Amino acid sequence: MAKRQKSVSSETKRSEIQLPKGKLGVMIPGMGAVATTFVAGVEAVRKGFAAPIGSLTQMGTIRLGKRTDARSPKINEFVPLAGLRDLVFTGWDIFEDDMHAAASKAGVLDRELLNRVKPFLSSIKPRKAVFDRNYVKRLDGPNVKKGKNKMDLAEQVRADIRDFKKSSGASRLVTIWCGSTETFIEPGPAHQSLKTFEKALTRNDEAIAPSMIYAYASLTEGVPFANGAPNLTVDIPALHELSRHNQAPICGKDFKTGQTLIKTILAPGFKARLLGLSGWYSTNILGNRDGEVLDDPGSFKTKEESKLGVLEHILQPRLYPELYGNIFHKVRINYYPPRGDNKEGWDNIDIFGWLGYPMQIKVDFLCRDSILAAPIVLDLVLFLDLAQRTSNLKGIGIQEWLSFYFKSPMTAPGLYPEHDLFIQMMKLKNTLRHLRGEELITHLGLEYYD
Repeated sequence: MAKRQKSVSSETKRSEIQLPKGKLGVMIPGMGAVATTFVAGVEAVRKGFAAPIGSLTQMGTIRLGKRTDARSPKINEFVPLAGLRDLVFTGWDIFEDDMHAAASKAGVLDRELLNRVKPFLSSIKPRKAVFDRNYVKRLDGPNVKKGKNKMDLAEQVRADIRDFKKSSGASRLVTIWCGSTETFIEPGPAHQSLKTFEKALTRNDEAIAPSMIYAYASLTEGVPFANGAPNLTVDIPALHELSRHNQAPICGKDFKTGQTLIKTILAPGFKARLLGLSGWYSTNILGNRDGEVLDDPGSFKTKEESKLGVLEHILQPRLYPELYGNIFHKVRINYYPPRGDNKEGWDNIDIFGWLGYPMQIKVDFLCRDSILAAPIVLDLVLFLDLAQRTSNLKGIGIQEWLSFYFKSPMTAPGLYPEHDLFIQMMKLKNTLRHLRGEELITHLGLEYYD
């Protein structure tokens, strides 16, 4: 058994996955609470006074073979991921604060921890951002690029990318959007092909949001792109095309953190036990920059669309009309400055069981938004880098196997997204097994009783 595994794995290493040589540059549009918590956390872990809790790439294991084989290596020992010490960082933001100042204002991390990583965070200063208040109405700042049109702005971002790669000595790059939620945009003619998209850039088409400019610039430079907000951004045919053409993997949308994480844990349980659902009321209290942005109806519409699709896809009311065909699902987000980054997600869930008798579940999740998001950012950076070094992943565009991390996972056109957290985890780990030539885990289990 061991001999066979070694043969398959070594062949896979040679022909399918390039080793992560050199530095990995991480580029972040939006240097706010999530980005600074992520970078500060990476530095704290590198210095040895914190643990990467919540990170699958750092703490997770993967079972190989039968349960009786007792083979469960750590994921970062099973596939060749970049090491934390190889990560270097840059970012763009409309505010001029360096990462230490931005982290201090965000108020997520305590002053003692921030002081221990201050020299490193202070060295990361924001580049001028692509920004337009028409897309994020509740924010404004001075550190903004100017250009004759949106194509010119994209060229400026491309120049930033090349400059960072040269100055940092990075051999590979990944871009991950940690910026604000933009106003709701429907896919339109400008998004349908790379040709129409580039024409739209040159004529300043309002269908092209700032996040799309970052995505276009990154993919044009061959850099993978992850979208951590519910914006349309990279989820359009034009950028799917560019992603595949330049072998720059993409994934998104919207980091799955507090309330939606709970939904994707609980709803699969209701469905598995065939418990009915008549209503699910969700409200959020949030006081950070994200909460301020989402106080605008246009930005809230984008977030609402991301949150509302989860239950329908998990519960499949078309297949179970008696149980889930008449759900009242309501989502609210309330900006409440005193709460800061310590978001509260409150859910009232009305279920029914045997003979239709009603029951209730109430959840009050007092979570820390950026603490939950930071390990997601780390995992996506490392897995996207792995995808670009893997022959049968880098050219396919959308990395659906990373759905585990998103509220509104991207899929191939016409394919419904999988929201069940446990199916998403199975998909992710089976993808890694497949890459290394290992048998996929089905959990059938009959072989133990032959």
